[in-house]
Amino acid sequence: MEENPNKLEIYELRYSDLFLLSTHCHSSSSLQGNERIESITKSIFEALGPSGPGLLAITGVPNSSVLRRTLLPLARKLALLNPDDRKRILKDHNLGSDVPLRNPERSVSSFAMQLKYTESKEFMQNNQSQRGDKQSPGSEIDHFCDSIEKEVQDNEFKHLGDSFKELGSCMLELGLRIARICDAQIGGQELEQSLLESCTAKGRLIHYHSALDAQLLRKSTNCKGTARNQANSRRNKEQSIHSRQEPSDSNGLCQSSTNLWQQWHYDYGIFTVLTTPMFLSPSNTHGNEAQDLCCYSECCSPSGHLYLQIFDPCKNDIFMVNAPPESFIIQVGESADIISRGKLRSTLHSVCRPSKHEDLCREMFVVFLQPAWNKTFSMSDYSIESSTLSEDKRDLVEQEATVITQEIQKIVPPLASRLKEGMTFAEFSRETTKQYYGGNGLQSNR
Repeated sequence: MEENPNKLEIYELRYSDLFLLSTHCHSSSSLQGNERIESITKSIFEALGPSGPGLLAITGVPNSSVLRRTLLPLARKLALLNPDDRKRILKDHNLGSDVPLRNPERSVSSFAMQLKYTESKEFMQNNQSQRGDKQSPGSEIDHFCDSIEKEVQDNEFKHLGDSFKELGSCMLELGLRIARICDAQIGGQELEQSLLESCTAKGRLIHYHSALDAQLLRKSTNCKGTARNQANSRRNKEQSIHSRQEPSDSNGLCQSSTNLWQQWHYDYGIFTVLTTPMFLSPSNTHGNEAQDLCCYSECCSPSGHLYLQIFDPCKNDIFMVNAPPESFIIQVGESADIISRGKLRSTLHSVCRPSKHEDLCREMFVVFLQPAWNKTFSMSDYSIESSTLSEDKRDLVEQEATVITQEIQKIVPPLASRLKEGMTFAEFSRETTKQYYGGNGLQSNR
């Protein structure tokens, strides 16, 4: 798949045009009759509508570059901190996580915060983390070294929470402006109102681990863990290797579905706003086992794409997404698909690993914009079959399927099995999460 991928150059929308369109789209508008503006609006809907990929890029966003470059490198540093220091820093900055960070076999580390639409941009007060954490007895030198190490860490992460909220606020604005433009074309204001009524969105800082990260995490766990922890780590490692090597059938489908940082799925909110990823690679290429957090530096994508891949049901094929550096990507979620009655198309996507560059890691910041939990979905005038990878399309794919499209069918539960008339967004999100990951969820063991 990675050798000769189909690359998708997504539509680029300038922030200045986004601002202009979203500012005037609810007015009687002097923009009508402006051929350039009408062309831009048409291009937006070609990108986000049922015949497009369901995503576009926004370029030229003011003041975003510094925030992106400040925040993204902290993802890896947070991921590889020892658990106690990481827990302290996350607590100081009001961050949490939705992955088991004590699991050394994890391939992704995620740090999350609820972002408020109305939140002021005042800076948080400086960290005051001089707490009397219990420590085992040690020499005065040990205590001195520990205090110095904590001071260095606190200074390094001093603006973590501020940067998180500032970049998150910027990305919230992009999503709201896109919602307003879409509403003007669809009719009504349901997308924008659904977002505003929710009051919050989830921001997520994500580190996609390199092979070296996995080694560092296992080494750290084995050095500090008990014999039981070490045995558990070895067993987890063996199970992980076994699951990667065990073929699903004679065609070896496991290879195509497990060489992923993030498995195939739809986002179930309204829009997902993503930074383009930052790639990091080892600065020291001499195989020195003493490499630490400081030995990684920013590099270009070795493949020329983002390692974000989408499945296009219209073309029955997979495409690797490319976008301009330091742009933002708007991606359509299933709730937007439902609310717009299929006039917007949700994007089936995954994140693949670079098989020839195992020491490459990937840093991203993502904001998930969703409706209020009590938002009720109506299926009137909405055809599930016209939007997602429905049962009818699955039958068609079955006839002309490649190995990877067959595998995607097994992984992604159809929307019809998760959405019922009158469901609230809370019920829809619970059922979606259950079918993907929980209990007998199709991805629960992956």
